Amino acid sequence: MRLGRERPSQNIEDRRGMGGGGGFPGGGVRIPIGGRGGLGIGGIIVLLLIWLVFGINPLDLLNGGTVQVPRQQTEQTQDSTGAPDAMRDFVARVLGSTERVWTEKFQAMGQQYNPPSLVMFEQFVQSACGMAQAAMGPFYCPPDQRVYIDVSFFEDMDRRLGASGDFAQAYVIAHEVGHHVQNLLGIADKVTRARMQSPEAEANALSVRMELQADCLAGVWAKSADDSRQILEQGDIEEGLNAASAIGDDRLQRRSQGYVVPESFTHGSSEQRVRWFRRGLESSDMDQCDTFKAQTL
Repeated sequence: MRLGRERPSQNIEDRRGMGGGGGFPGGGVRIPIGGRGGLGIGGIIVLLLIWLVFGINPLDLLNGGTVQVPRQQTEQTQDSTGAPDAMRDFVARVLGSTERVWTEKFQAMGQQYNPPSLVMFEQFVQSACGMAQAAMGPFYCPPDQRVYIDVSFFEDMDRRLGASGDFAQAYVIAHEVGHHVQNLLGIADKVTRARMQSPEAEANALSVRMELQADCLAGVWAKSADDSRQILEQGDIEEGLNAASAIGDDRLQRRSQGYVVPESFTHGSSEQRVRWFRRGLESSDMDQCDTFKAQTL
């Protein structure tokens, strides 16, 4: 990729080296514990992690359901050797490119684009969506409008999934930013409410449409950025399509358990993810990304 003409985003929160991802800068974080169904196994794990990281007695958290966690702040522009942090610069430039493209797209619709922050972390991190482990992969949290990425995921993509290349990594970032676009447009809220009121199979199907739309929006960004700044080099598109294929539900299920359960898909098959990413890449048109009206995914 050629990102030299893209201005690095200033919306980067580097929480690497903070012993578990740290907290939000400037105050405290209210962590919800439990829910309508009570405290499940996930909540217990969260309690244990909070105990280990912050030294807070888990029994105290069960009285009232929330806890105020001290916030920390760090700014890393160099790696541990003092050399420039190439990964941070790459992530910042990709995010900056998405900010430029989506600002223009929203202005064309008569709306304002409020960019997300991107949190770089190691091992696990606290977000407004709860405590998350790196093993979960990159994610977007609508309540705090942040994208969370443990950049070791990029190494896993290369080593374990065979999805290498800088554009493959950029596709992952752009996909999560696509979820932010859905959030700003009100799509995320509608889908979340519909999923909560639906049986599991229908909820999963809605999730698939949500994820495929984010793939398409990632393609819209890439095509738009390339049209104006020529960011793509030979082989980049193939890297992105390969990455989309590598993280399809069918491929991941077959790899992990040896068989595929289509009704349990939440992100879409490899073929679907490639198709919708390609659709955005070829059109650069957001209107082409309406997966919720599509008869066939």
